[in-house]
Amino acid sequence: MRRSSTLLLSLAVVGGLTGTLPATASAQGRQDIPQSHPLWANAQAKVADTAPAAKLSFRVYLNQRDNAGAEALAQAVSDPDSGTYRQYLSPDQVRDRFAASDATVNAVKSWLTGSGFSVGDIPSNRAYVEATGTAAQTENAFAVDLGKYQVKGQTLRAADKNLSVPANLAADVLGVVGVDQATNLFKPDHSTGSGTPSDVAPGPGFRNARPCSAYYGEKIDTTDPAYNGKQLPYAPCGYTPAQLRSAYGIDKVGADGKGTTIAIVDAFASPTIYADASTYAKKNDPAHPLKQSQFKQHVFPANPVLEPPDQCDAAGWYGEETLDVEAAHGLAPGADILYVGGESCEDNALDVALNYVVAGHKADIVSNSYGDTGEDIPADEVKVFNQISLQAVLEGIGVYFSSGDNGDEVARLGTPSPDFSASAPWITAVGGTSIAIGKDGKKIFETGWETSKSVLTNGVYGPAAYTSGSGGGTSRLFAQPFYQKGVVPDALAKKNQTGNNKGRVVPDISAVGDPNTGFLVGQTQTFPEGAHYDQYRIGGTSLASPVFAGIMAVADSFDHFHHGFINPVIYKLTSRTPAISDVKHVDGQAVARVDYANSVDASGGLIRSARNLDYQGLTIHTAPGYDDVTGLGTPNGLLFLLLV
Repeated sequence: MRRSSTLLLSLAVVGGLTGTLPATASAQGRQDIPQSHPLWANAQAKVADTAPAAKLSFRVYLNQRDNAGAEALAQAVSDPDSGTYRQYLSPDQVRDRFAASDATVNAVKSWLTGSGFSVGDIPSNRAYVEATGTAAQTENAFAVDLGKYQVKGQTLRAADKNLSVPANLAADVLGVVGVDQATNLFKPDHSTGSGTPSDVAPGPGFRNARPCSAYYGEKIDTTDPAYNGKQLPYAPCGYTPAQLRSAYGIDKVGADGKGTTIAIVDAFASPTIYADASTYAKKNDPAHPLKQSQFKQHVFPANPVLEPPDQCDAAGWYGEETLDVEAAHGLAPGADILYVGGESCEDNALDVALNYVVAGHKADIVSNSYGDTGEDIPADEVKVFNQISLQAVLEGIGVYFSSGDNGDEVARLGTPSPDFSASAPWITAVGGTSIAIGKDGKKIFETGWETSKSVLTNGVYGPAAYTSGSGGGTSRLFAQPFYQKGVVPDALAKKNQTGNNKGRVVPDISAVGDPNTGFLVGQTQTFPEGAHYDQYRIGGTSLASPVFAGIMAVADSFDHFHHGFINPVIYKLTSRTPAISDVKHVDGQAVARVDYANSVDASGGLIRSARNLDYQGLTIHTAPGYDDVTGLGTPNGLLFLLLV
C-alpha cells in the first residue's frame, strides 16, 4: 500500500524530483533516508512484530553523479531546437559519465556484506545493489524495528521510523526499496480475478455476445427502444490490426517497423503467449505472421524469499501481455518484440524489468500498460523511476505508459489525480479515444474516451453511470516540464496547484482505448468446456500504449532513425503542423452493446445497454486543442511520420 506523498511537493523541479535529498542525523555516525517511513506505520495500526528470522530482499538504489547535468543533457538530446538534438549516448557513455562509481558500489556492497546480507548481481548501469537477509539483519543495518501493520484491509511490513545508513554512504543512496511493503501493486486496469505468480491456469474465459459489428455502423439495433431518440449502432466486435493501421494512416507508407525493437514490460509471463499471438496473426492478419525470430522473452524468476503479494493477478497479467504483444505486432508487423516479465507485480519488480531494458539498450521503444491509482506513492519509488526513465532519454529510448482507465480517479480517490508512472516527466503518457472505423477502413470520427453505461431493464434505459475512461489530470508531484510550457493551457496546468505554480498534465498523446470501440485479441482462456484459444474485444489505455508504440516503430523505420523521447517534438508539432489530429468532443454518440451475464454464453441471460461515448460528467473533458483526456490528439498518418 502506498504512503502519502504530500511531502514531496516542495521537491518538485522542472525535470521531476531532485536527485539527492537532504539527510538528517538520526544517530551518531548515521543519517536518515528522508521519507523512508510510511505514514500508516504507526502504533495504532501495528498488529505484530516481524519475525527476526523472516527472509526479505531489498535494493539499495544509488544516486547518479551530476543529476542536474544528466537532466540538462536529456533535454538537449530530445529538443529539436537544440544543437545536440538526437546525439544520444550509449549505455557505456551514460554509465561512465553519470552512474555511481565502482568505489561507491563497492562501499555499499562492503557495508551490506558486513551486515550479514548476501549481495546479488549488480546491473550494468550500477543502478542498485540487491541484498537478501533476515529481518533481524535488516533492523540492525538500518537502525529500525520492523513490524506488521494493518492498512486498508492488508497486513504489510514496515519500519517504525525512517531508515538510516552510515553517514559516509548517505550522499550515495538514492533510496531503499523492499524493506517495507509500502509500494502499492501495479495492475493492468482491464484485468479481474485472482491468481498466484506461478503454475497459474489461464484466466476465466470471456466472449463477446452477438450481435456486434465488423465495422462501425454495420449493424443497427432496431429491436430495442430508441436511446435519446436514436436507434444505436451495435458496438464493433473488435477492430483488427488492418483496420487500425488504415484508420491511423500507416497502412500504405512502405514501412512496417522493421529495424526497431519494441520492448513490452509487464509482470510474469503467459505460458501460451507465442502460440496465442502467432495464431491470432494467422487468423486476423495472415499477410503479417509473427515469426519466431521476431519474438523473444526475458522473464525474471520469482524470488523465493519474497512474501507473496496480496493482489497479484497472474492470469490477469497474462491477458495484459497478450494484448500488448498482439497490438504492438498488429500496428508494426515488421518490428521485433522483446517481452520482459517482472518477478512480481510490485513497483520495484517492474522497475527492475524496465531497468534491464534501459541499462543494456535492449530496445528502442518500451510500452508499459500498467500504473498506480493516483500519485500517492513512496518517495523512494518516485526517485528510482525518474532515474531509470532519465537514462532512457539519454540513450534515445522512447518510453510509453498508459495514462490509466479511470479518468481523473475521483470515483476511486475522492479527489482528481493522474496516475503514476504516467505523470512522470521523462516518459510519454498515452491516453485513450473512442474511434469509429467505417467499412472502407477510414476513420468516421474519433473522440475522447470517457464512457457511461445505461442498462436496458424492462424496456426502459436506466440512468447513465460512468464506467471507465482515459486517465488524465494535473500532477501534484511534478512541476510543469519544459516541453508543456506555452502549449498546455494555464487553466489545466494550475489545477491541483497553489498560487501560480504549474504542474505536469497528463496525457501527452492518444490512440484507441475505449473497449466499446476496442481491439480484437486472441488468448488461451479457461472456459466451462476447458482451456483453449478464443477471441474477444478489449480496450483501455492498456491498448492505446502498445498501439502508439507500434506507430512509433513504423515512424522509426519510415524515417530511418530512432526517435527516442518524443515529447519535446510533439508539443512543438501541434503548434506548427497538422501532423497531430486534434481530438474534439463529438456530441450524442453512443453504441448498443449486448453482454453475456456469465461472460461466456447466453445460458445465464443477456445484459443490454447503451454506452455513451465521451461522457461529460467528469472534471476532465475533451476540448479543442490540448486537453486532459486526449492530450495533443492522435497521430495523423503520413504527416505524422514525415514530421515527427
